[in-house]
Amino acid sequence: MTSQSQKASVHDFTVKDARGNDVNLSQYRGKVLLIVNVASQCGLTNSNYTELSKLYEKYRNQGLEILAFPCNQFGSQEPGTNEQIQEFACTRFKAEYPVFSKVDVNGANADPLYKHLKSSKGGFFGDGIKWNFSKFLVDKEGNVVNRYAPTTSPLSFEKDVKKLLGVE
Repeated sequence: MTSQSQKASVHDFTVKDARGNDVNLSQYRGKVLLIVNVASQCGLTNSNYTELSKLYEKYRNQGLEILAFPCNQFGSQEPGTNEQIQEFACTRFKAEYPVFSKVDVNGANADPLYKHLKSSKGGFFGDGIKWNFSKFLVDKEGNVVNRYAPTTSPLSFEKDVKKLLGVE
């Protein structure tokens, strides 16, 4: 197994799905990824989940995958179990993209994937994730190409997604 520092691509990581099963991100090789830390009780929840679903519906057949990682580190706005979170996202927002197991995105227990994402694309005020719905855009080779703030509307960077997908 390679160490954290040797992992050069998002595809080198394994994460847990909502049921606790390992998911090797290499299965997304050749896809454009939008990786987002989500929360169900945030003021940004409705707009972000709604727009993420619109983006996914529009571009999934062209190779877009959205990977949602619930996180309870910001205002305790994701207190539910993985099952409750899955139910919320899929029922209320018709999320058809994968919602993974709850993770920490900051601190000593931050998920290794998030450590990689942050080291690849630091934010405006440093590497730390500042709030729910921070977004990372990843190219087909697993390289982090852009980072968007929690308040950045997913539809506002649709052109960036299209460019990576090679869609006009």
